[in-house]
Amino acid sequence: MSRLERDYQAALKKRIQTLLPGCLIVKQDANQTQGILDLLILHNDRWAMLEVKASADAPHRPNQDYYVEKFAGMSFAAFIYPENEQEVLNALQRALQNRCERVSRLS
Repeated sequence: MSRLERDYQAALKKRIQTLLPGCLIVKQDANQTQGILDLLILHNDRWAMLEVKASADAPHRPNQDYYVEKFAGMSFAAFIYPENEQEVLNALQRALQNRCERVSRLS
Protein backbone atom coordinates (compact mmCIF):
# COMPACT_ATOMS: atom_id res chain seq x y z
CA MET A 1 0.00 0.00 0.00
CA SER A 2 1.40 3.38 -0.98
CA ARG A 3 1.80 6.16 1.53
CA LEU A 4 -0.84 8.17 -0.34
CA GLU A 5 -3.35 5.32 -0.08
CA ARG A 6 -2.49 4.74 3.60
CA ASP A 7 -3.03 8.43 4.42
CA TYR A 8 -6.28 8.53 2.44
CA GLN A 9 -7.51 5.38 4.19
CA ALA A 10 -6.80 6.83 7.66
CA ALA A 11 -8.72 10.03 6.88
CA LEU A 12 -11.53 8.03 5.27
CA LYS A 13 -11.97 5.89 8.38
CA LYS A 14 -12.48 9.05 10.45
CA ARG A 15 -15.10 10.33 7.98
CA ILE A 16 -16.96 7.00 8.11
CA GLN A 17 -16.95 7.04 11.92
CA THR A 18 -18.46 10.54 11.85
CA LEU A 19 -21.03 9.49 9.26
CA LEU A 20 -21.99 6.28 11.11
CA PRO A 21 -21.53 6.91 14.84
CA GLY A 22 -20.89 3.73 16.78
CA CYS A 23 -19.72 1.76 13.76
CA LEU A 24 -16.78 -0.61 14.00
CA ILE A 25 -14.21 -0.51 11.19
CA VAL A 26 -11.94 -3.53 10.83
CA LYS A 27 -8.84 -3.44 8.62
CA GLN A 28 -8.63 -6.69 6.68
CA ASP A 29 -5.40 -8.63 6.07
CA ALA A 30 -4.84 -9.07 2.33
CA ASN A 31 -1.92 -11.38 3.12
CA GLN A 32 -4.36 -13.90 4.54
CA THR A 33 -6.85 -13.82 1.64
CA GLN A 34 -5.51 -12.40 -1.64
CA GLY A 35 -7.71 -9.57 -2.86
CA ILE A 36 -9.89 -9.31 0.23
CA LEU A 37 -11.22 -5.77 0.54
CA ASP A 38 -9.49 -3.29 2.85
CA LEU A 39 -12.22 -2.34 5.30
CA LEU A 40 -15.09 -4.19 6.95
CA ILE A 41 -17.64 -1.76 8.42
CA LEU A 42 -20.08 -3.08 11.03
CA HIS A 43 -23.03 -0.90 11.98
CA ASN A 44 -26.08 -2.02 13.93
CA ASP A 45 -27.19 -5.26 12.26
CA ARG A 46 -25.57 -4.47 8.89
CA TRP A 47 -22.12 -4.70 7.32
CA ALA A 48 -20.25 -3.41 4.29
CA MET A 49 -16.81 -3.72 2.75
CA LEU A 50 -14.73 -1.10 0.96
CA GLU A 51 -11.62 -1.36 -1.16
CA VAL A 52 -9.68 1.89 -0.75
CA LYS A 53 -7.71 3.28 -3.68
CA ALA A 54 -5.61 6.45 -3.79
CA SER A 55 -7.18 7.44 -7.13
CA ALA A 56 -9.68 6.31 -9.74
CA ASP A 57 -6.90 5.01 -11.97
CA ALA A 58 -5.06 3.02 -9.26
CA PRO A 59 -4.61 -0.60 -10.36
CA HIS A 60 -6.82 -3.36 -9.00
CA ARG A 61 -5.06 -6.34 -7.50
CA PRO A 62 -6.04 -9.93 -8.36
CA ASN A 63 -9.44 -10.92 -6.94
CA GLN A 64 -10.50 -7.42 -5.80
CA ASP A 65 -13.12 -7.06 -8.54
CA TYR A 66 -14.41 -10.53 -7.68
CA TYR A 67 -14.77 -9.67 -3.99
CA VAL A 68 -16.43 -6.30 -4.63
CA GLU A 69 -19.03 -8.04 -6.79
CA LYS A 70 -19.48 -10.96 -4.37
CA PHE A 71 -19.89 -8.79 -1.25
CA ALA A 72 -22.09 -6.26 -3.05
CA GLY A 73 -24.47 -9.15 -3.74
CA MET A 74 -24.47 -10.11 -0.06
CA SER A 75 -24.68 -6.65 1.51
CA PHE A 76 -22.71 -3.60 0.30
CA ALA A 77 -19.25 -3.32 -1.25
CA ALA A 78 -17.47 -0.78 -3.44
CA PHE A 79 -14.17 0.62 -4.56
CA ILE A 80 -13.71 4.05 -2.97
CA TYR A 81 -11.25 6.78 -3.94
CA PRO A 82 -11.28 10.59 -3.69
CA GLU A 83 -13.06 11.04 -7.03
CA ASN A 84 -16.12 8.93 -6.01
CA GLU A 85 -15.94 9.27 -2.24
CA GLN A 86 -19.09 11.31 -1.66
CA GLU A 87 -21.19 9.07 -3.90
CA VAL A 88 -19.94 5.90 -2.18
CA LEU A 89 -20.33 7.34 1.33
CA ASN A 90 -23.91 8.39 0.55
CA ALA A 91 -24.70 4.87 -0.67
CA LEU A 92 -22.90 3.33 2.32
CA GLN A 93 -24.89 5.47 4.74
CA ARG A 94 -28.20 4.49 3.08
CA ALA A 95 -27.25 0.81 3.12
CA LEU A 96 -26.16 0.71 6.76
CA GLN A 97 -28.67 3.03 8.38
CA ASN A 98 -31.79 1.28 7.09
CA ARG A 99 -31.96 -1.34 9.79
CA CYS A 100 -34.00 -4.44 9.20
CA GLU A 101 -36.97 -4.98 11.47
CA ARG A 102 -36.34 -8.15 13.36
CA VAL A 103 -39.24 -10.56 13.48
CA SER A 104 -39.54 -12.89 16.43
CA ARG A 105 -40.98 -16.29 15.71
CA LEU A 106 -42.68 -18.03 18.52
CA SER A 107 -43.31 -21.75 18.29
